[in-house]
Amino acid sequence: MKLSRLTILLTLALLAISCRKEPAAMPEPLLDVNANNISGVWRLVQWNGNAPAEGTYVYIEFTRRDQLFTIYQNLDSAGGRKITGRYNIYTDDESGAVIRGLYDYGNGDWAHRYVISALTRVRMTWTAKDDPDDVSVYERCEEIPADILEAL
Repeated sequence: MKLSRLTILLTLALLAISCRKEPAAMPEPLLDVNANNISGVWRLVQWNGNAPAEGTYVYIEFTRRDQLFTIYQNLDSAGGRKITGRYNIYTDDESGAVIRGLYDYGNGDWAHRYVISALTRVRMTWTAKDDPDDVSVYERCEEIPADILEAL
Protein backbone atom coordinates (compact mmCIF):
# COMPACT_ATOMS: atom_id res chain seq x y z
CA MET A 1 0.00 0.00 0.00
CA LYS A 2 2.81 2.43 0.92
CA LEU A 3 4.62 1.48 -2.28
CA SER A 4 1.48 2.27 -4.35
CA ARG A 5 1.09 5.69 -2.74
CA LEU A 6 4.77 6.45 -3.23
CA THR A 7 4.54 5.42 -6.89
CA ILE A 8 1.48 7.62 -7.41
CA LEU A 9 3.14 10.59 -5.69
CA LEU A 10 6.30 10.17 -7.76
CA THR A 11 4.24 9.93 -10.96
CA LEU A 12 2.32 13.10 -10.07
CA ALA A 13 5.56 14.91 -9.26
CA LEU A 14 7.09 13.88 -12.58
CA LEU A 15 3.96 14.99 -14.43
CA ALA A 16 4.02 18.36 -12.69
CA ILE A 17 7.68 18.85 -13.59
CA SER A 18 7.22 17.76 -17.21
CA CYS A 19 4.20 20.04 -17.70
CA ARG A 20 6.00 23.12 -16.47
CA LYS A 21 6.49 25.64 -19.20
CA GLU A 22 9.90 27.12 -19.74
CA PRO A 23 9.95 30.74 -18.68
CA ALA A 24 9.82 33.13 -21.59
CA ALA A 25 13.18 34.56 -22.50
CA MET A 26 13.59 37.95 -20.93
CA PRO A 27 14.24 40.67 -23.50
CA GLU A 28 17.61 42.38 -23.32
CA PRO A 29 17.28 45.51 -21.19
CA LEU A 30 17.63 48.80 -23.03
CA LEU A 31 20.71 50.83 -22.19
CA ASP A 32 21.28 54.56 -22.09
CA VAL A 33 23.01 55.74 -25.23
CA ASN A 34 26.41 57.01 -24.14
CA ALA A 35 30.07 56.49 -24.99
CA ASN A 36 30.45 53.83 -22.31
CA ASN A 37 27.57 51.68 -23.54
CA ILE A 38 28.50 51.78 -27.24
CA SER A 39 32.21 51.28 -26.59
CA GLY A 40 33.52 48.18 -28.36
CA VAL A 41 33.23 46.51 -31.76
CA TRP A 42 30.00 46.37 -33.77
CA ARG A 43 29.18 44.62 -37.06
CA LEU A 44 26.55 45.80 -39.53
CA VAL A 45 23.97 43.00 -39.82
CA GLN A 46 21.14 44.81 -41.57
CA TRP A 47 20.83 47.88 -43.75
CA ASN A 48 17.44 49.14 -44.88
CA GLY A 49 15.85 45.79 -44.05
CA ASN A 50 18.43 43.63 -45.83
CA ALA A 51 21.55 41.79 -44.78
CA PRO A 52 24.76 43.14 -46.34
CA ALA A 53 25.56 41.57 -49.69
CA GLU A 54 27.65 38.40 -49.63
CA GLY A 55 31.31 39.25 -49.10
CA THR A 56 30.72 42.80 -47.89
CA TYR A 57 31.30 43.97 -44.34
CA VAL A 58 31.19 46.98 -42.07
CA TYR A 59 32.71 46.91 -38.60
CA ILE A 60 32.90 49.95 -36.38
CA GLU A 61 34.92 50.16 -33.21
CA PHE A 62 34.18 52.86 -30.65
CA THR A 63 36.75 53.91 -28.07
CA ARG A 64 35.02 55.43 -25.07
CA ARG A 65 37.87 57.34 -23.51
CA ASP A 66 38.74 59.65 -26.40
CA GLN A 67 35.48 59.20 -28.34
CA LEU A 68 37.32 57.79 -31.35
CA PHE A 69 35.97 55.47 -34.00
CA THR A 70 37.58 53.16 -36.52
CA ILE A 71 35.52 51.79 -39.39
CA TYR A 72 36.59 48.74 -41.36
CA GLN A 73 34.50 48.34 -44.50
CA ASN A 74 34.51 47.25 -48.11
CA LEU A 75 31.19 48.67 -49.29
CA ASP A 76 32.55 51.35 -51.60
CA SER A 77 35.92 49.99 -52.67
CA ALA A 78 37.46 46.93 -54.31
CA GLY A 79 39.35 46.11 -51.13
CA GLY A 80 38.82 46.84 -47.48
CA ARG A 81 39.37 50.27 -46.00
CA LYS A 82 40.17 51.52 -42.53
CA ILE A 83 38.62 54.91 -41.72
CA THR A 84 39.23 56.78 -38.47
CA GLY A 85 37.84 59.81 -36.72
CA ARG A 86 36.01 61.18 -33.72
CA TYR A 87 32.39 60.82 -32.70
CA ASN A 88 30.05 62.70 -30.44
CA ILE A 89 26.74 61.68 -28.86
CA TYR A 90 24.22 64.32 -27.95
CA THR A 91 20.55 64.40 -27.01
CA ASP A 92 18.04 65.98 -29.35
CA ASP A 93 14.76 66.98 -27.70
CA GLU A 94 12.69 65.50 -30.54
CA SER A 95 14.76 62.49 -31.59
CA GLY A 96 16.63 61.35 -28.51
CA ALA A 97 20.24 60.19 -28.62
CA VAL A 98 22.08 61.20 -31.79
CA ILE A 99 25.57 60.23 -32.91
CA ARG A 100 27.66 62.18 -35.37
CA GLY A 101 31.14 61.62 -36.66
CA LEU A 102 34.02 63.61 -38.07
CA TYR A 103 36.54 61.77 -40.24
CA ASP A 104 40.26 62.30 -39.69
CA TYR A 105 42.52 64.07 -42.20
CA GLY A 106 40.01 66.78 -43.09
CA ASN A 107 37.65 64.37 -44.83
CA GLY A 108 34.56 65.98 -43.31
CA ASP A 109 31.53 64.79 -41.38
CA TRP A 110 29.61 61.56 -41.74
CA ALA A 111 26.96 61.77 -44.45
CA HIS A 112 24.24 61.69 -41.75
CA ARG A 113 23.66 62.12 -38.07
CA TYR A 114 22.04 58.99 -36.68
CA VAL A 115 19.42 58.49 -33.99
CA ILE A 116 20.48 55.48 -31.91
CA SER A 117 17.56 53.44 -30.62
CA ALA A 118 16.98 50.02 -29.11
CA LEU A 119 20.49 49.90 -27.66
CA THR A 120 21.09 46.71 -25.73
CA ARG A 121 24.25 44.99 -24.64
CA VAL A 122 24.33 43.13 -27.99
CA ARG A 123 22.41 45.19 -30.57
CA MET A 124 21.59 48.75 -31.62
CA THR A 125 19.66 50.46 -34.40
CA TRP A 126 20.71 53.63 -36.19
CA THR A 127 18.28 55.75 -38.20
CA ALA A 128 19.52 58.69 -40.27
CA LYS A 129 18.09 61.84 -38.70
CA ASP A 130 17.35 63.36 -42.12
CA ASP A 131 16.22 60.12 -43.82
CA PRO A 132 14.02 57.76 -41.73
CA ASP A 133 14.27 55.12 -44.48
CA ASP A 134 18.04 54.80 -43.89
CA VAL A 135 18.15 52.26 -41.04
CA SER A 136 21.19 50.24 -39.94
CA VAL A 137 21.26 47.48 -37.34
CA TYR A 138 24.52 46.58 -35.62
CA GLU A 139 25.41 43.63 -33.40
CA ARG A 140 28.25 43.62 -30.92
CA CYS A 141 31.14 41.28 -31.61
CA GLU A 142 34.31 40.41 -29.76
CA GLU A 143 36.81 41.79 -32.26
CA ILE A 144 37.52 42.72 -35.86
CA PRO A 145 38.21 39.45 -37.71
CA ALA A 146 41.94 38.81 -38.15
CA ASP A 147 41.69 38.32 -41.93
CA ILE A 148 40.25 41.83 -42.31
CA LEU A 149 42.99 43.38 -40.18
CA GLU A 150 45.71 41.47 -42.04
CA ALA A 151 44.38 42.62 -45.43
CA LEU A 152 44.76 46.32 -44.60
